[in-house]
Order: sequence, then structure tokens, then C-alpha cells
Amino acid sequence: MAQPDPHSAKALLSGFPILRTEDLSEARAVVGQAFCDHRLDMRRDAQLRVRHNHVGGAEMSLNTLGYGAEVEIDPGQLQHFYLLQFPLAGAARIQHRGETVEAGADTATILNPDRDARMIWGEGCRKLLLQVNCGHLERVAEDLIGAPLQGAVRFDPRVDLTQTGGQRLFQQVTAAARAATHGNLWRDGAGLNEAWVERELVSVLLESQPSNISHMLWRVARAPTSREMRRALDYLHANISEPLRVEDIAREAGLNIRSLQLGFKAAYGVSPMRYLRDVRLDAARYLLSRRQNRESVTQVAYSVGFSHLGRFSQDYRARFGTSPSAG
Repeated sequence: MAQPDPHSAKALLSGFPILRTEDLSEARAVVGQAFCDHRLDMRRDAQLRVRHNHVGGAEMSLNTLGYGAEVEIDPGQLQHFYLLQFPLAGAARIQHRGETVEAGADTATILNPDRDARMIWGEGCRKLLLQVNCGHLERVAEDLIGAPLQGAVRFDPRVDLTQTGGQRLFQQVTAAARAATHGNLWRDGAGLNEAWVERELVSVLLESQPSNISHMLWRVARAPTSREMRRALDYLHANISEPLRVEDIAREAGLNIRSLQLGFKAAYGVSPMRYLRDVRLDAARYLLSRRQNRESVTQVAYSVGFSHLGRFSQDYRARFGTSPSAG
């Protein structure tokens, strides 16, 4: 992966300093004002040397932040924003959504607003941070999928910077940070150019990082133009909890079974029944990721059309790499 060289990374947002301190209490207060109240503790007896640069837009902010020493950070739940974190130097350990992520040169992280987080930033760790307001991300998501969201967008916390999506995301955020550093963005407040950049960054985030709405974005991006195929999709999505057969879908679409199979293969690379299974699993994952009023695994499985719990658990693990009970 092509990371920025150390000199240019060190210079990012250098014209927007908001904190230079060796005092732990001051660091906790000033960083808290930029993000949210949090607990900040030294992990070892070392020299704290905080360097925080920050530029704020209408719906997001860009930051570079390093503590010098090894610190433990406990923000609880962010509540009102998502926080994307790219290590520019050093390493960190992030605990979020029941997962521990070792962040470094090949791995970034994203924190969801309604899940607890705890972090240990190693000595010498320095990060580029993108903070995105929840409301803005939700509006962009609804524009992209063309429908209202049924709940909060939740991202996988691990961002793989060795993959195309992670690389694209890293490049877009660093490009925005360089533009701000050179005085080409957020120099005189938030204008039309800044509004476009803020929307584009969120669009790339939604399209590049796996989340509980990735399947919706994927379907929109690959929606077939055939009227019959659209009827098949509408019927399938409206009846995912029913014991559908391929004959039922074909009849509703006005196609023979072979034409239906060829249409799904051309548009999605899978059979109609495999597509239906994946839609059911995606719906189950969304329901199981809810923080409040969450149903049991059994209730969710039945509600999305699975009648065999063992097969549901097997298929869920094969698709998502985790058990349904893990959420």
C-alpha cells in the first residue's frame, strides 16, 4: 500500500494547531472539546507530548493527533459522530463492537457512535482522524440507496488498508487533508467546494467500508434494467420471510425459470435462490446488530425466512465469519 512519506505525513494540517502540551489534564480537556468527553490515562511513566491539529467543516472535521507517550483512551459511546482513524506512525489497539483490532500500517479503524470503545495508543502513535456527523452520513446514505434508512448505519470496525476499498478511502481522506494543509479547503469557512468534498468523503466511506447497508448499496449499483427482473427483485424483497420457490419468483416476474436464472447470473453472479439466501442473511445481520429491542437469534432467523436454525447458523458464519449470537 502506498502510504504518504513520513515528511508529508508529519506536515498534514500543520497550519491548524489547536494543542501543544505536556499536561495530561489540558490534553483531556482540549481533545474532549474537539471530539467528546473521555477518560485519558498514561499507561507508562513517559514524557507526554501532545500534538493536535484540527480543521472543522460544516459536517465533519479532519485531525492529526499524537500523544507521544503510551495512553489509554476511553470515550464510551461517541453518540453523535463516526470516527475514522488512520495510523500515520506507530500502532494502537482498539476494542469496539466486541472486536479487538490491532491498528498499524495496514489497518485503520472506524468507531460507530452507539457502541462503546476503548483504545490504547502506543508510544509514538500518530493518527489522521476523520470525524463525521451522524446526520450527514445518514442523509448521504439515504440519497445513495434511494430510500429511508430503517436504523443506524454500523460499520465493521476494521479497515483493511491492503484492499482496494481501504486504499481508496485512505487516499481520499489524505487528499482532503493535503488540500486543507495547502490552503485549498476550509481556508475561508465552508463553501460549495467544501460541501462537495464533505459529501464525497462520506460517499467513499459508505461504498468502501463494509457495513450493515453494504448490500443495499451493492444492489442499487447493480440494479438490472429489465422490467421483469425489477418485478422479480421487488417480489423477492417483499417476501423474504415466506417459503419462496424459484417457480414463485419466475411466475411473479413473468419469466420462465431459465430466463430468471440467467438474469440473476448476469446481474449478480448467483442464482435467484442464492441471492434470496444472502438477502435473508443480510437482513438477519441488520436485526442482530441493533442495540435496543433486539430479538433473539431464533426470532430473527424465523423472521427472515429460515426454518432450520442449524443451517441458519452455518450460513451466517460462512457469510460473515462470525456466529449469529456474536451480533
